[in-house]
Amino acid sequence: MPLPPKKKPMVSGFTQGPPKKGKGQGYKNNPKKPGRKDRGRKPARGERKAMRKRIVLSNTNALEVQLSQFNVEDIQNEQGIGEIVAIPNPLIDRLRDVGAFKVTQGWGLFRHPSMLVRRETVEMAKLVQEIDNEKEGASRAVRRVLVGDKGSGKSVMLLQAMSIALLKGWTVINIPEAQDITIGHSPYAPLASPTSNNRTLYTQSAATTSLLTAISRSNPHLSTLHVSPQTVSDPFPTPLQPDLSLAGLAQLGAQDPELAWPIFTTLITELLAPGRPPVFFSLDGLAHAMQPTTGYTAPNLKPIHPHDLTLLDWFCSFLSGSGPRLSNGGIIMASTSQSNAPQIPALDVALSGLEGGYVTPTGQTVPPLERNPFKRYDERVFDVFGKAKENGAEVQRVKGLGKEEARALMEYWARSGMVRHKVNDAFVGEKWTLSGGGVVGELERATLRMRI
Repeated sequence: MPLPPKKKPMVSGFTQGPPKKGKGQGYKNNPKKPGRKDRGRKPARGERKAMRKRIVLSNTNALEVQLSQFNVEDIQNEQGIGEIVAIPNPLIDRLRDVGAFKVTQGWGLFRHPSMLVRRETVEMAKLVQEIDNEKEGASRAVRRVLVGDKGSGKSVMLLQAMSIALLKGWTVINIPEAQDITIGHSPYAPLASPTSNNRTLYTQSAATTSLLTAISRSNPHLSTLHVSPQTVSDPFPTPLQPDLSLAGLAQLGAQDPELAWPIFTTLITELLAPGRPPVFFSLDGLAHAMQPTTGYTAPNLKPIHPHDLTLLDWFCSFLSGSGPRLSNGGIIMASTSQSNAPQIPALDVALSGLEGGYVTPTGQTVPPLERNPFKRYDERVFDVFGKAKENGAEVQRVKGLGKEEARALMEYWARSGMVRHKVNDAFVGEKWTLSGGGVVGELERATLRMRI
């Protein structure tokens, strides 16, 4: 009977003989580390950004309030000022496609998206009706910049203007946030041919395809309009069908990023042809489009100016009036932002000169700003607004709500179950004062979000 194998003795923590395969050498004085905790599935690529930018437009826990539907004909009546109206469901889908809703606007607090009819809303509805009633060839282009305090309702005013234009059958093209164009997160490439003043422009294929997709989805009347025979006969990177609709043309550019910019320029040319519906061009976050640099770099390693990006160059040309004429009339509207905007001294001076001063709610007169000789200004910003002033551009200051409008809004919040306090004169006056004279964003914070 063979003897069992002898065990190798341990000598001061080490094993005699060669080390076993897969075993570490030496004496481990540290205790064994605990295993990693299972933290669950990691978010997929782009999932956190989608959650951050997700827009919720309904709250099933809120009480349902019976409201009248948003209608252009009724909005023009000044007796409806201070009324809360509901946005129709078909219009909600189109506004979502065009990028009119913002994450910070509090739509998810109520059962159905609705908005307050302000005096500015009635004036905008009348303006759209006047442009619609003008004869062909005599149509005018209105250029307007919305300014105001933080939370005063500039983006909502832009949404109301887009709603009126969509209901009137206009073609709406909206750049939801200029920061997404300039931040440097989109692929870009220089145009093959420089401009007439030897400037090199840079196209952004992903941003242009997204814009073309939004145009085709939010403007269903484009499916009834067809490409002109002149455009079909002109040389183009891809052959166009004679019976191609403008919606099909936009979808063609959305599917092929290499053709996105040529198709976008062709689409704009078709929309400005005589006999087409009026157009509504808008942009939010104007300060990002007027800053001196972007997140993109030219081949000479210098930062690219925002006006050298094709989409912003296109919008600035219409805002200043140096672009093609709007033969069917329309509105070019831009909105500033006080919550997310860089400090652009040239923009402040240009808008102040265009506005010509204003009066505060306390009655104090604020004169226009003057150029500081010890500061550097971007002259390209002054070029845009200098031409815009020559073409009749104007600045509209969005102010706070009056006490009657604030009361109507707070009564709607109470009927939705968001305000438990009795809405009386004392409660309205207190919240109106805390909100800085009816600033909508501060009024919502003081009434709905602040708990004491």
